[in-house]
Amino acid sequence: MAIAKNTVCLWFDKDAEAAANFYAQTFPDSAVTAVHRAPTDYPSGKQGDVLTVEFTVAAIPCIGLNGGPAFTHDEAFSFQISTEDQEENDRYWNAIVGNGGQESACGWCKDKWGISWQITPHTLMEAFAAGGAEAKRAFAAMMEMRKIDIAAIDAARRG
Repeated sequence: MAIAKNTVCLWFDKDAEAAANFYAQTFPDSAVTAVHRAPTDYPSGKQGDVLTVEFTVAAIPCIGLNGGPAFTHDEAFSFQISTEDQEENDRYWNAIVGNGGQESACGWCKDKWGISWQITPHTLMEAFAAGGAEAKRAFAAMMEMRKIDIAAIDAARRG
């Protein structure tokens, strides 16, 4: 059994397995690799309950911990998923928002477990990297959006 040197640990109330399965079905290079059950009762669960779930999200190793309701997610942590085109951008956005999630601004959304996602097209990051007037126009266009409209970002880049 290979253990990753660094793993993102995500705290869930009780739905780590459902979240991991959703991520594995939604994003490429994602999978649920192990489900571990509690060997005994613990403060927020019983023996045999799912305690941790090992999974990958877009090739990033993660572990979901069913730790109870003590901690919740916020926007201080997010996954940023880079997209090639509008179809891919829409597919991820719609999967997250359409599965009990919620829209936010500038390409951000939150899944039903409270994890924040940035669904970010390459063209937006390229515009920022270009700097100057191109970056300013793309940034201004993005600030008016929820889900990113790639055609509008490309038009802003061109001026």
